[in-house]
Amino acid sequence: MKRYTPIIIWALLVAVALSGLVTVTSKGPEIIVKSYPQSQQFQNHLTEIYDELGRTVLNPIDVEEAEKKLTVSPAEIETYRMYYGSLAEQIENIQMQYEDRIRETEAKTTVKQALVDERDGRIEDIRKNFEDDSYVETKILNEKNRQLRRLVHNYKNTNAMMEIPLAYDLKPVNGGDAHKNWDMNGPVGYEHKFNTQNGYLKIAGIDASFNDNDYYEETNDYMDSALQQGEGVTLSSDDLQAITQPAVLYSGMVAVPKSAFQKGGVLYEEAKTYQSIKIMLIVSGLAAIAAIISLFTIWKFKWTWFVDLPFTKRYDSLRIDLKAGVFLILLLSLVNFSGSVSGRLNNMAIGGYSFSITNAVFMFAMGAIVIAFLAFQIGNAITRYQQLSKFENDLRNSYAMQLVASAKEVFLNRSIAIQTFILLIGFFLAGAGFIFGLMEPMLLLIYALCVLFLGMPILFLYMRRMGYLNRIFKATEDMAAGRLNSDIKVMGRSPLAKHAVNLNNLREGVERSLTSQAKSERLKTELITNVSHDLRTPLTSIITYTDLLKNPDLSDEERAEYVGVLDRKSQRLKTLIEDLFEVSKMSSGTMELYKQRVDLTQLVQQAIGEHMEQMAEIPLDFRVSVPEEPMPAVLDGQRWWRMLDNLIGNSLKYSLPGTRVFVTLREVGGMAEFVIKNITAYELNENVDELYERFKRGDASRHTDGSGLGLAIAQSIVDMHDGRMTIDVDGDLFKVTVRVPLLA
Repeated sequence: MKRYTPIIIWALLVAVALSGLVTVTSKGPEIIVKSYPQSQQFQNHLTEIYDELGRTVLNPIDVEEAEKKLTVSPAEIETYRMYYGSLAEQIENIQMQYEDRIRETEAKTTVKQALVDERDGRIEDIRKNFEDDSYVETKILNEKNRQLRRLVHNYKNTNAMMEIPLAYDLKPVNGGDAHKNWDMNGPVGYEHKFNTQNGYLKIAGIDASFNDNDYYEETNDYMDSALQQGEGVTLSSDDLQAITQPAVLYSGMVAVPKSAFQKGGVLYEEAKTYQSIKIMLIVSGLAAIAAIISLFTIWKFKWTWFVDLPFTKRYDSLRIDLKAGVFLILLLSLVNFSGSVSGRLNNMAIGGYSFSITNAVFMFAMGAIVIAFLAFQIGNAITRYQQLSKFENDLRNSYAMQLVASAKEVFLNRSIAIQTFILLIGFFLAGAGFIFGLMEPMLLLIYALCVLFLGMPILFLYMRRMGYLNRIFKATEDMAAGRLNSDIKVMGRSPLAKHAVNLNNLREGVERSLTSQAKSERLKTELITNVSHDLRTPLTSIITYTDLLKNPDLSDEERAEYVGVLDRKSQRLKTLIEDLFEVSKMSSGTMELYKQRVDLTQLVQQAIGEHMEQMAEIPLDFRVSVPEEPMPAVLDGQRWWRMLDNLIGNSLKYSLPGTRVFVTLREVGGMAEFVIKNITAYELNENVDELYERFKRGDASRHTDGSGLGLAIAQSIVDMHDGRMTIDVDGDLFKVTVRVPLLA
């Protein structure tokens, strides 16, 4: 509590000073410097007395003269005549009113006849209304006269002069009879002279604006009943204007005895309260001055009071717009506090407020609390936002910015956003329509039709969409759980249907990914197995024959034979490792190409020529078809020759002996197409795509010489030259096609 003491005292001093400033700038000085007879409240009493004096004594209305000024317009005659409908409708209505009553008095001849006569009289009166305008005019004038007398009676029936004794001696400025009632016993408490210097007393009497006065409100009930009895007749604006009386100026003197302000007088309590309020305002002003002096001397404001308070961390965790909302509420509360002080002072000025210590303490306590929290918020903001980055971060994390971001996300799909807003507006209009329908039956009918032909179809579509959305959610859960065996049904062309299509595509992609992953795992296992096998085979031979060479009893022939085997196996191991490094470099993109103009026809012929002896040994019949003219292309000649050598060597290893191998080079649409076809000696059970993989061989039992990298290296070389290589297998027919752009 000790931590909060200076804050509480400072806030209370600010509240006292603020209220004092409001007092000084509001009605306070007016109350302090004026006595009760000079107050606004007493002057209001006098105004009421002057009005009553004018109505009853100085400028009363002459009813008989006013009645002569009343007129009836043709529109009023027509309104009166048609007030209950047409002639036929009114006669029918009268007959219906008396029909049951006459029937019930069949046994009472006298009563029945009286009712019949009364009915016929009313019908005859209605007929005259439609036949004679003067007849209607007379009835309307009689009703207006009756209303005028009643109104004037209420107009004069006030008692302001009975409450406050007023002595007067007044005379019309423009001539006329003087009016005097100077029955003054004892000293005068209030006196006022009306003359050229002080102004004259203006008495307007009754005029066209009297229906706005307070006393006219007392006649409302009477006017309502007159409206019913007079069948729509009331004093019109023309009537009021006709009876308007000109204002009369009076000079003279008015006075109120001092006894009216003393104990036992009618104004004693008001005068006493007014004096108490004056003392209270003086004390409040002095307290405000003392508070302001204290705020600049003893209790100077310190920001350290508001640093690291127990609730500071919790307050800092609030969003910035929530803090701004609290600040705005507190600021409005402070304005309300000032307005409350000012409003109470205004009420004091007219005598509508009596001072209460309890209310004052509560008001100042609430004001002090508001001021303290406002000071805390301002100090916290100044301390926290010395670094602009914190302010920017808090602004980004505000509810308002999140709302803006959410609104943007809603409109990522404009169709769904528009449908959502239409749906919300529809629900709002439905609620509003139901409320208005309860007020007006016709609107309820329109509301029912709108619900039937608009609301129900929209509700049906909404429920259908929600059902479809739930099915999509369920299918998505199945996909997340790994159940990828069924598609989501696509319904219509809505955004939900598009989402279903995307989910189906995603499911297919996941299936392909899983298949590819499984294939990759299998190929990885086979790669490790094949690499191990192909490296271990020559390495085992090298180790074995190296151990054999250690035998000192070997003959020269055996030693030479073993050295030859070691040389072949070493070369085999070297070739395998070099091929592995080369295909790895190609796959990683680190190998550089040295492109130049190359004749593809010559390269194919050279590659075939390199293997002529091996072709004859197998034997194989190579059928080569190349163009006679050169086929220029920009290539890395060494790498392209390596690709051709691998493909030709592959056909030599895996072709069935005694069969034909077809090698073709031709131009197709600006591309050089190299095709090599052969009959395989081994059954190709593998997937064709897997033949591109490293260490994949057509000889699954791996009885032939080879690393299994030939096709992989060839594929990499073709890709590096922006070409395309495809493999086709039809039974035992193995076909490789390579295409590469020719030089334009």
